[in-house]
Amino acid sequence: MTTLALSIAHWRRSDERQRLLQVVQPGLIGLIDGTISTLAPIFAAAYVSGSRAALLVGLAAALGAAISMGLSEALSDDGEITGRGDAIQRGVITGGATFVGGAFHALPFLISDVGTALAIAYVVVAIELLAIAWVRKRYLDVSMRLSLVQVTLGGAIVAAVGFAIGHA
Repeated sequence: MTTLALSIAHWRRSDERQRLLQVVQPGLIGLIDGTISTLAPIFAAAYVSGSRAALLVGLAAALGAAISMGLSEALSDDGEITGRGDAIQRGVITGGATFVGGAFHALPFLISDVGTALAIAYVVVAIELLAIAWVRKRYLDVSMRLSLVQVTLGGAIVAAVGFAIGHA
């Protein structure tokens, strides 16, 4: 049985608290990190070198962040003391979500016109931030408004860093 199949089977057997600790929280950490941490390098590369560079930097950042976050999650807690579940499963969930969060807004840079690619990437980032806010609302009982403010502020700060470095 694959890790994905095991994860789905475990999800179905788990209670709400287990789902939160063992699946939602690692996935949310990965999605937030992948979405926000890759903004600066992708946008800086787009401003400095264009679409191809932004695409390659974005994919490299997403893969690197996914590996790093997956390892960090898996190695930080074996799950015994905290009840957070299997370390490998959490690492795969966190790493996979990190990659998804980082890769989606790199894909618009398949378009060679950097202005068009940036416009689409901004929309993709907005959708990613909405998804993060919704997950936080659904599973962590954070108001949608507060969650949107928090994740948008974080994303805006990192995007501004990418803009500033890209125009240095």
